Amino acid sequence: MEWVIALSLVCRAACVWFAAVAVIGLARRAMQGRQPRFAPAAPRTRFAVLAAARNEEAVIGGFVASILAQEYPRALFDVYVLPNNCTDGTAGAARAAGARVLECPGAHSKGEALHTGLARLRNAGYDAFCVFDADNQADPAFLARMNDAFCAGARVAKGRIAAQNPRAGWVAGCYGLYFRLFDLFFNAPRGALGLSAKLVGTGFAVHREVLERLGGWNTVTMAEDAEFSAQFAELGYAVAWVPGAVTRDVEPVSFQVSLVQRRRWIGGVLQAGQARGARLMGALIREGRAVTLDSCLFFLTPLTGAVGTLLGAAGTSLALQRGEWPVWALAALPALGWLGATLGALALRGSLPRSERPGLGSVLGFGLFMACWAPLGVLGLLCPPRRWTPVDHAAHLAASRRGRPVLDEQAA
Repeated sequence: MEWVIALSLVCRAACVWFAAVAVIGLARRAMQGRQPRFAPAAPRTRFAVLAAARNEEAVIGGFVASILAQEYPRALFDVYVLPNNCTDGTAGAARAAGARVLECPGAHSKGEALHTGLARLRNAGYDAFCVFDADNQADPAFLARMNDAFCAGARVAKGRIAAQNPRAGWVAGCYGLYFRLFDLFFNAPRGALGLSAKLVGTGFAVHREVLERLGGWNTVTMAEDAEFSAQFAELGYAVAWVPGAVTRDVEPVSFQVSLVQRRRWIGGVLQAGQARGARLMGALIREGRAVTLDSCLFFLTPLTGAVGTLLGAAGTSLALQRGEWPVWALAALPALGWLGATLGALALRGSLPRSERPGLGSVLGFGLFMACWAPLGVLGLLCPPRRWTPVDHAAHLAASRRGRPVLDEQAA
């Protein structure tokens, strides 16, 4: 019983921390006004832009084209595609589109492909390395905004993610709303306070200095991005938030695929926390940095979220058994939650650029989309996924154009 009480206290402490960061950070952001955190700087950062790719022949050309169309001096960046375990023409399509190809025959995951590619490029004279997924498209100003951040002293930087297909269906649109919600209440406050934005597996850049201190890209878990973020949090680096550097990502159009994908995200964060948690706690005890504390609490969120869900379910059950709650509350509370989520989704939709706004079906379905995080957290804790399954981005794009979801696919 003592461990349950301890975990419930950790849950409350984490909630208080995240709420305080959001409120204080948003207040500071409001005082700063609309000016960008990083002033425009003359182009001087030399970038290597990388995308690991497994059977991405159908989408790799669009990614390469978006990088080659950057509003940044062409002499200051190169684009590399890292094919691994491909059985299609990914490498040929990447070359035809204008990318350089670094074959990774021994790699069996995105992390291993990045390890191989970055090891080969560490001494090639690049100042920073940008990492994308093969289905992404970067806005023309992406590299220019990243250059601003690095010229201002950032060493790891994360751009904003937007849904590439927000009107493909209600599920795809919910991703766009979720990203907006996360940016507003997690990334933007941390950017204002000098804490770390959340680093996800695409649309980020890392300086050569960080890779040298880490000895390259060395990750072993399913969630290579979360594990990598723990590694540089141990060194005290904060992930700079660069909302002007926008990456457009192809989102699932199937609710089933979304559930599988998000369960893997939760399981991956848990796995990365288990792999790096002791070192991260050690760094926190030694250095006492707020950046490291924030990272520690982030890696605890799947655990505290699952425990909070189980405790809440147990408390509700006991209250009903004792007659403390009327049975109609079981219907009223979810209805109120859905109403609140719908009103919030309307506000989020209105805050998005017109081209990124999803349909009203996403607004109505957002409550269900968000409610699924709780049971997925419990499932990820009790039955964590053990393997990474590739997603067919071409199928999602085709389904988006047809307006029909992909129902028989697993997601990465």
